[in-house]
Amino acid sequence: MAVDRRETIAAIATARGAGGIGIIRLSGPRVPELARHLLGRSPQPRHAHYAHLRDAQGELIDSGLLLYFPAPASFTGEDVLELQLHGSPPVLQRLLRELHRLGARPARAGEFTERAFLNGKLDLVQAEAVADLIAAGSEAAARAAQRSLQGEFSLRVQALVEATIALRVRVEAAIDFADEEIESLAPQALGRALDELDARLEALAQQARQGQRLADGLHVALLGRPNVGKSSLLNALAADERAIVTSRPGTTRDVLRETVRIDGVELTLADTAGLRETCDPIEHEGIRRARAEAGRADLVLLVLGERDEGAEEALPERIDRIVVHNKIDLSGAAARIERREGIEHVYLSAHSGEGLALLKACMAARMQVDAEGSFSARERHVLALARAREELAQARTAHQRLAAPELTAEHLRRVQQALGEITGAFSTEDLLGRIFANFCIGK
Repeated sequence: MAVDRRETIAAIATARGAGGIGIIRLSGPRVPELARHLLGRSPQPRHAHYAHLRDAQGELIDSGLLLYFPAPASFTGEDVLELQLHGSPPVLQRLLRELHRLGARPARAGEFTERAFLNGKLDLVQAEAVADLIAAGSEAAARAAQRSLQGEFSLRVQALVEATIALRVRVEAAIDFADEEIESLAPQALGRALDELDARLEALAQQARQGQRLADGLHVALLGRPNVGKSSLLNALAADERAIVTSRPGTTRDVLRETVRIDGVELTLADTAGLRETCDPIEHEGIRRARAEAGRADLVLLVLGERDEGAEEALPERIDRIVVHNKIDLSGAAARIERREGIEHVYLSAHSGEGLALLKACMAARMQVDAEGSFSARERHVLALARAREELAQARTAHQRLAAPELTAEHLRRVQQALGEITGAFSTEDLLGRIFANFCIGK
């Protein structure tokens, strides 16, 4: 649904229970008129006014603070009014109904931030960072969202866009001046410039993946045969008895998820059904879901019991895994980490907790997140950077094969477009609708 910026919108931005603070926010061209109606006079910009807010019959709804921010010096870039009131939900809803009667329509989810984007106050990355900051599950994720909101990610993307434009100019110049011997347009010089751009793209893509992990968390699947202690391990990592643990095989029939934090990074642990041959259709479906969960996971904890040596479940090589040898309290083995053929094997007891810290350390190393230098990122950013690298690879190949330089120029144009999708320089209404629909009302 397109944003009609001729309309004035209103929504409860924050409500913190009875006796707390409630905020109603308005944005749009009728804000000055509504502010005068509510206050009884024209408000002074960026000044807190104490106001008695009444309905059409003159009955007092509530008393509180009224703040007016004229365009363009506001969050949305439009005239904005903020009412700070008592946090009673019935009072806030009553005032909201009165504002709607006066001509302000209810705001859609994310519409305030969407208007800020459309009015050039934020780019798309910064707009998404607003939602990431609200949803941050850790201090590290909140700091990363703040960095994106302040424009750190956007500046990096824009620098790559400018480098791509400069390369496009050089390639076009090489086409136009093919007979001239200009050093900067020589094939070797252009090849080095393409290589340098690829290195910069790769570095940013790696940081974006780290930022996505901070924002979305790491998806970890626990996989293994029945009764090897997967549910016990989930309970131990979560420090809570969330999964049912029994000696009966096949107790876990569906995927059970639990969120934990290790070194400031959020992890979603998924306990899955034990892998074995079965005729039970319900258990068979649980096993199918377990394998599907492993295929989607960032990391698999392949759990083995005390008699499971050599019984490692075959997993595709692309899936990162840690092999967990559980129940050392029964086998008598020592808690330790071994590395075999590039795969870490951790020996522990989920029951006693011995060796659990070793597993957490291995998992923390797998996260590879520099929380202090990261910015928040989303899957669409990572995918856009991947497309940009694919197009750049095509441009480098065309250049190396001395193909038509027009082909190199076209792939560079697509690199620029993929990068532009990140900040919103190239965007569709459908994309904006999907992004802002995930925001909360009032933001």
